[in-house]
Amino acid sequence: MKKKLILIITAFCIAALSSCGSSSGGDDGSGHMYSLCLNGNPQSLDPQFADDPSSDTVIANMYSGLLKTDATGAIVCDNAESYDISQDGLKYTFKLRHDNYWFNDKNHNDYADEGEYFTVTADDYVFAFNRLLSPDTQAPHADNFVCIKGASDMLQGKSDKLAGVTSADAYTLVFTLEYADADFLNLLTTSAAMPCNEEFFYGTKGRYGLDDKSVMSNGSFFVRQWFYDPYGSHNILYMKKNSVNNVNDEIYPSYLSFDIEKNSSDIEKSFKSGDVDCMTSMNFSKSYNKRKFSYIKSKSLTLGLIFNKNDKVYSNQNLRKAIALSIDRNELSKEIDDDLSPAYGLVPDAIKLLGRSYRELCSDSGMSVFDKNAAVKCLEKAKEEIGAQSFPTVKILVSADTVNSDYIHLVSQQLQDTLGYYIGVEEVTTNEFKTRISSGDYSVALYPVTADYNSGVSFLKQFKDECIGISEKTGQAIDKLDHIENSSDYVGNFSSTEKMILDEYCYVPIFYKNTYLVCKKENKDMLYDPFSGAVNYKDAKNFG
Repeated sequence: MKKKLILIITAFCIAALSSCGSSSGGDDGSGHMYSLCLNGNPQSLDPQFADDPSSDTVIANMYSGLLKTDATGAIVCDNAESYDISQDGLKYTFKLRHDNYWFNDKNHNDYADEGEYFTVTADDYVFAFNRLLSPDTQAPHADNFVCIKGASDMLQGKSDKLAGVTSADAYTLVFTLEYADADFLNLLTTSAAMPCNEEFFYGTKGRYGLDDKSVMSNGSFFVRQWFYDPYGSHNILYMKKNSVNNVNDEIYPSYLSFDIEKNSSDIEKSFKSGDVDCMTSMNFSKSYNKRKFSYIKSKSLTLGLIFNKNDKVYSNQNLRKAIALSIDRNELSKEIDDDLSPAYGLVPDAIKLLGRSYRELCSDSGMSVFDKNAAVKCLEKAKEEIGAQSFPTVKILVSADTVNSDYIHLVSQQLQDTLGYYIGVEEVTTNEFKTRISSGDYSVALYPVTADYNSGVSFLKQFKDECIGISEKTGQAIDKLDHIENSSDYVGNFSSTEKMILDEYCYVPIFYKNTYLVCKKENKDMLYDPFSGAVNYKDAKNFG
């Protein structure tokens, strides 16, 4: 750890001097200082532990892993130089690049000597995966990696060392799996699979990822300052280019300056006033001047109705089926804008399988049907089973930040026309929506579903959420999806599992919805992950 890399230091100094005083450097769009916002303070910059969009955005810019997804959604090498997969799909061997370095800011941490850089080695990944799967870490995404040999035993506290992740030498990393998992490469692009340096981790004495003195970068930027006062109004997180990694892998911006805001409304206000270069948003409304702003959109979200399983009326499957059969999506398509499209199935267009949109491989046409006569018959069965001649007024709980509620009023009108009783819409804030759902204070709600990362497995696992209430049998079918050995079997398995979920009528899909990265026109080439909400600015260019 104490070896000085003189040539690298020299390169860093030259790069630092050439960028001094420049906020928007060259004709190639490099050198810009991006002014940005985070929606809430990052909860942790520990990649194995983080699980919120603010943390994910900072981590995406501070760390890099074995693999990454490019702008087309393809999986490509990042810190891996190459990799090989055994014929049985149980062994993955990665050759690491020799030119990826850890950097820790001396001005904030006495742990690292000034000007020292350390290569990222296979042992950093071995340590990271042992941390990820240790029950002491309580990593939120650890269960995704149970395909690794020994992972289940480790999570259950039966073992204190992970058998399935080893280093053959400093730059050769080997994964051994319990069973073939066609989704494994996808998992290695996520933040949970980032490296962690053991000596630095223990040097932080339990503070790893919690402040600007307890983080170390191997990615495009490092954290120079992180200040947060929950009672104050000038909270910031400031990042600078990790120039040592820029030597072999160009990083275009010089700085990222994040204001930490309390809500999306404050971020939108800053963006519209011109103080912010880019922002993520659930909506791109007509209030934006299209000559000043551009956007990246992704149909990554499904909006559907869920029903309180403890509600005597709406826990009835025939009533849920009656509601499902009462929705005429063809008619809805005539009234909605391009932010939405009718959802006949569960999986939105942005989810990729075999390098293509899952919906291209498996059409959702006919998955959810409109049948008014069948809906009325189901309604009558529901009345008989519940022992009621009519049903009381109910309102669909909707988060105001998720979708224009006018479109949900169109749905409620269709339901009223078929079912014959009042179904309204109750619009609440995002925080109140979450509180009401978790406490069970609702009968029917419009519930958004997306994946943790671009994976059909991750997306369908969201339907095991307790508030959706699918059966144990359907949950077991979802669990088997990450045991698929051959990716060519994916489509059939996913299609049948998707149909199982739909047939239980615990979740009634209505719309697929876009999420957005909105930017000033002069900014190009940000990489937006609509699933985690992270934005990677490594290749971002400003031509203002």
